[in-house]
Amino acid sequence: MSASGVTFTNPILAGDRPDPAIIRVGDEYWMTYSSFEAAPGLLLYRSRDLVNWTYECAALPEPLGSTFAVDIAQHDGRFFIYIPFIPAPWSQLEAPSIFVIHADSMAGPWSEPIDLGVRWAIDPGHVVGEDGRRHLFVNGIRRIPLTDDGLATAGELEQVYDGWRYPDEWITEAYALEGPKLFRRGEWFYLVSAVGGTGGPPTGHMVIVARSRSVHGPWENSPHNPVARTTDAAQAWWSRGHATMLPGPDGDEWWMISHGYQNGYRTLGRQILLEPIGWTDDGWPVGLRDDIGGELEAPAGAAPQRGSRSFDDDFSVLRLGERWAFHAPSPGEASRLRVDDGLVLAAKGTGPGSTSPLALLTGDHSYEVEVDVELLDDGAEAGLLLFFNDRLFCGMAIDGERMLSYAGGHVTHWREPAPRTRLLQLRLRNDEHVVTGWYREPGGEWTRHAIRYETSGYHANTMADLLSLRPALYAAGTGAVRFRDFRYTPLS
Repeated sequence: MSASGVTFTNPILAGDRPDPAIIRVGDEYWMTYSSFEAAPGLLLYRSRDLVNWTYECAALPEPLGSTFAVDIAQHDGRFFIYIPFIPAPWSQLEAPSIFVIHADSMAGPWSEPIDLGVRWAIDPGHVVGEDGRRHLFVNGIRRIPLTDDGLATAGELEQVYDGWRYPDEWITEAYALEGPKLFRRGEWFYLVSAVGGTGGPPTGHMVIVARSRSVHGPWENSPHNPVARTTDAAQAWWSRGHATMLPGPDGDEWWMISHGYQNGYRTLGRQILLEPIGWTDDGWPVGLRDDIGGELEAPAGAAPQRGSRSFDDDFSVLRLGERWAFHAPSPGEASRLRVDDGLVLAAKGTGPGSTSPLALLTGDHSYEVEVDVELLDDGAEAGLLLFFNDRLFCGMAIDGERMLSYAGGHVTHWREPAPRTRLLQLRLRNDEHVVTGWYREPGGEWTRHAIRYETSGYHANTMADLLSLRPALYAAGTGAVRFRDFRYTPLS
């Protein structure tokens, strides 16, 4: 236990928040993560103790593509976020492309994305070399110089590091050298990378370290690699990787932020993890815990860890980013929304798979969600889902004529004897993957939906899509729908 008697348990930021990028600014830490096909994207969180995080703003209102692993940098009093955008059906991109946004403060406002012209690369990592020149490292591991202002490249990609090879008998997804994060300590530059693949077997992803006295190399692999790895599927956290190492609040302790899947709950996506780092006498970082489940000593001065909380949302304030985000939005998707005696959402597509639902991240094993649904126009369909992607979801909806029941990404044959109505209250309970639904007319008694669903397979390894299962609201067809009084209640 820490000197203050405070402990914490992982995750430090629950729910699907992969590829964390973190920076220290004075006495505070700022962090974001891959937002993929969500808008707003690049949600920024702030902390003073690495354990408790508060949402501040979204740096990317309109993503240009699927937003992959970023890096945050501070240089000459300005802040930069280097962003790989991946082509999506709704984007104009033809290849993975790295852009940059910049601001005078981490709280923004952030600039529009600037194209660096770097193609077929992801996972940028920014570093200032011993000569004061700026560089980006990318997956591979390759390096490209930047101009002094950090807003353009000044050369070509060059292969600079081939990684550390783990034994062939280790069970991984793929070698996949990626996620470079760089920092300087003393006379050494340290290159922290990930290998093994971020999905697949639980023992795949891992954290490796190399160092050099120059950003130009040569890079020497740590004799203690890997610094972190799930060695057994019985451990609490799987596929640990994509790490950043940095000093704690007291400046003496060192910590590592990474991501991983919780054992038995891949449905929640990759969540953000914190663990202590030690240093050997000859200057190598080493992990101090093989299994980071259970209670861990908190950083010096940390406040008690805040737990999950219930909330009600009457939609009098539209909390895009802080609470809700569109999945796979077209440009200008937010124009579908307006606040009018609740949340009015214009219909789009022909069903859950072809609309862009409003989704909510959650990290709870069990929870209940409830909302009032009112169809404002003929031809509209709307409902409450647990949504993974456009091919996999479950839940229920109304179209004014009947209740529609969805499972496995399809409308089912089941004809639920719900009333024919344009206004119905819906409730879903996810109890450790077992999903039960209820419905009622306002003021009436709740009726349980006759069919339950088991959703433990609604995850990335099933769908080859690095997302999570999220509560979601959707409106399809024509016209518009009003949602009122959304309630979220954690049950575990």
